[in-house]
Amino acid sequence: MRHAIALAARALGSTSPNPVVGCVILDAAGETVGEGHHQRAGGPHAEVHALRAAGDKARGATAVVTLEPCNHTGRTGPCAQALLDAGIARVVYAVGDPNPQATGGAATLRAAGVDVEAGLLEAEAAAGNAAWLTAVRTGRPHVTWKYAATLDGRTAAADGTSRWITSAEARADVHRLRAECDAVVVGSGTQRADDPHLAVRGPLADAGVRQPLRVVVDTDGTAVRPGARVLDDAAPTLVAVAEDAQAPAGAEAVRLPRADRGLDITALLAALYARGVRSVLLEGGPTLAGAFVAAGAVDRVVGYLAPALLGAGPAALTGGGITTVTDALRLDMSEAVRVGPDLRITATVATKEH
Repeated sequence: MRHAIALAARALGSTSPNPVVGCVILDAAGETVGEGHHQRAGGPHAEVHALRAAGDKARGATAVVTLEPCNHTGRTGPCAQALLDAGIARVVYAVGDPNPQATGGAATLRAAGVDVEAGLLEAEAAAGNAAWLTAVRTGRPHVTWKYAATLDGRTAAADGTSRWITSAEARADVHRLRAECDAVVVGSGTQRADDPHLAVRGPLADAGVRQPLRVVVDTDGTAVRPGARVLDDAAPTLVAVAEDAQAPAGAEAVRLPRADRGLDITALLAALYARGVRSVLLEGGPTLAGAFVAAGAVDRVVGYLAPALLGAGPAALTGGGITTVTDALRLDMSEAVRVGPDLRITATVATKEH
């Protein structure tokens, strides 16, 4: 199953709005006779790739899958039926399918006499599919807030300079995060200060990864100026403006209701979801990050901490609707690793106790 989870992860950023899925076929002796993963939306599912690799050896074998085999016909046929047609005798899957249109594969397999087991390494597999699972369960995109700061939590110096707080290795790692998501979002402050490009660059771009949608939250329609780097043809761009604002020339725009000191974050996420966005990388500054936190719309935090001190300058987060320590947004840290000289910390929003 861990190998199946690793196989699924190969396609992060390539399968949306579908999940990432990995499958391994084992013969009676426990030897791998086929494996595969879902590579792109509209293409064969993981089980089909693995069954093709296994051929006749699939008959009487065990299929180990990260997600419950689907039970519906969309752009491809139902995987539950494909497993039955191949003669699979046992299916072990990690996560049940919460999509009401696709669920029921386990029941179909059991009804046909297949031995089915659920829940193996469920938490690990669910973590790898967090974006898709969040989107299916909540009807909004999964949001990862990424920031870079010094050890004393400053994202820029007192004079506003911020290039470069973290290392080239950390900045390269951010392009991996961009490649794994459907949209990258910044606010007007970041747009004015940095004129960011927001597209995937470097080796991943050279390899032809799908570029994310670049989104600028420009409430008053004044931050995205002619010639801005987000207006080039490297990736698609969407500018979110208030309903009463003038949209910038040369960019596709979406008009959204105003909220306190900005746009309605729930409406923004709904508009992105309607466009097929299932995962968002929030790269905006402290004000936009605070608006997302206040809206309860941050699912994961990835912080790059540089071994440096500034003593003054903007903090990573402003606001968020938190006024006392008991209201702190508690996180479950899942990873802390060195990236060049910096430390990358990954954490998810902790489930509140009732």
